[in-house]
Amino acid sequence: MTEVYQLTVSAAQAALAAGEITAVELTEAYLARINATEPQIRAFLHLTPEAALDAARAADERRRHGRTLGPLDGIPIGIKDVICTDGVPTTAGSRILAGFRPPYNATVIERLLAGGAVLIGKLNCDEFAMGSSTENSAYQITTNPWDTSRVPGGSSGGSAAAVAAGQVPATLGTDTGGSIRQPAALCGISGLKPTYGRVSRYGLIAYGSSLDQIGPMAWTVADLALIMNVIAGHDPRDGTSAPIPTPDYTAALTGDLRGLRIGIPREYFVEGMEPGVEAATRAAIEALREQGATLVEVSLPHTKYALPTYYIIAPAEASANLARFDGVRYGFRAEGETMWEQIEQTRGQGFGPEVRRRIMLGTYALSAGYYDAYYRRAQQVRTLIKRDFEQVFGEVDLLATPTSPTVAFPIGQKINDPLAMYLSDVCTLPINLAGVPALVVPCGFSEGLPVGLQLIGRPFDEATLLRVGDAYQRMTDWHTRRPVLVSN
Repeated sequence: MTEVYQLTVSAAQAALAAGEITAVELTEAYLARINATEPQIRAFLHLTPEAALDAARAADERRRHGRTLGPLDGIPIGIKDVICTDGVPTTAGSRILAGFRPPYNATVIERLLAGGAVLIGKLNCDEFAMGSSTENSAYQITTNPWDTSRVPGGSSGGSAAAVAAGQVPATLGTDTGGSIRQPAALCGISGLKPTYGRVSRYGLIAYGSSLDQIGPMAWTVADLALIMNVIAGHDPRDGTSAPIPTPDYTAALTGDLRGLRIGIPREYFVEGMEPGVEAATRAAIEALREQGATLVEVSLPHTKYALPTYYIIAPAEASANLARFDGVRYGFRAEGETMWEQIEQTRGQGFGPEVRRRIMLGTYALSAGYYDAYYRRAQQVRTLIKRDFEQVFGEVDLLATPTSPTVAFPIGQKINDPLAMYLSDVCTLPINLAGVPALVVPCGFSEGLPVGLQLIGRPFDEATLLRVGDAYQRMTDWHTRRPVLVSN
């Protein structure tokens, strides 16, 4: 018998529609699961049980009167703690925002609430989304439900771990260089990084403004499609939001791969990739071919420059974005004899070591005498990386690659080696630099730990990615596997 906490969004919605369970019972079941597993997983920074149960009761009342607000009506969802929620603590995993309660909701939160979703709490993340392991949170280290001695990935590690542990059926994460896709792969769930501009960033605490994107995380691609139908679309409050129509993503889930050309970029099977990861990824790609897709070997020659390019552009944008956190208007404030000393002490004590490292990197890259040598050149290389994708999408419909070169690594293994940590995102960074969408689906295991297949698409063609990911999940059962959490 399937436990309530093992339900997908689609299955939970069907149970609600059939009257097999109420939204209150569903929410109570997830709250109980959170209470039972949170001592091991540590995914949540803030829980909102009273507000969640109030929202669930409202959903049940609507259903009793024969109406619903859509497929997410009454469905519990967790939110990464870099997305503003009115009146609910939003810390970005940083001490400098301790106690901060935004006076407004992000656009994605408004849309979820309008669709009847039950917001159950805020999820842990690397501080200001800077990290690949969720070890950089100022508050706690989240663990991987498949092996609690290992990381869940990052920076949306809390979002991925909460789904994998059965604490919620779906979450929102953010992705600046792989922060939805890498933890989705390491935790054995599905995650979508939409095209830059497809989902509003209004109300997202910025890290790299030209790279950040909000997206859904859940067990199945079908669930991602349901959530995208709610959160995607133009928002005039976000100047980078694309004013183009949004399709019905669920209509794309036909299960048919015939006629699709899938590119396999040779640069993504990098040196040092674990053999089990490569084997699982290649087996998944072969399964797509067996279902009617055509495989084409392609090249993205500037991929090797993506890592250094990203680690100039993203920190540069971070140094500008994080200048607003000074302790004057909100959040943590240290004492100082003068205003400047107070700001210096606030930033020195409020930001963690990784955030300080990236601010210094970015400030250096933007400084007089180095701007042309570093930042301007990085932007020029970014253009070349983007052109690689434009050219290859003239030959194929989408690309299939590994997501992470390794499975989840032990907590503490890379935290003192920034370069080794940065290399965790070598397969995901180019996608953000190009602004294109990418989907991750679980595709097997290596050494008992999940592996994820990454599908990369043309700009604003999330529908094709979801179609292929859903077809893959119809022919495999990796997305139905659940970790067994052993009580301490």
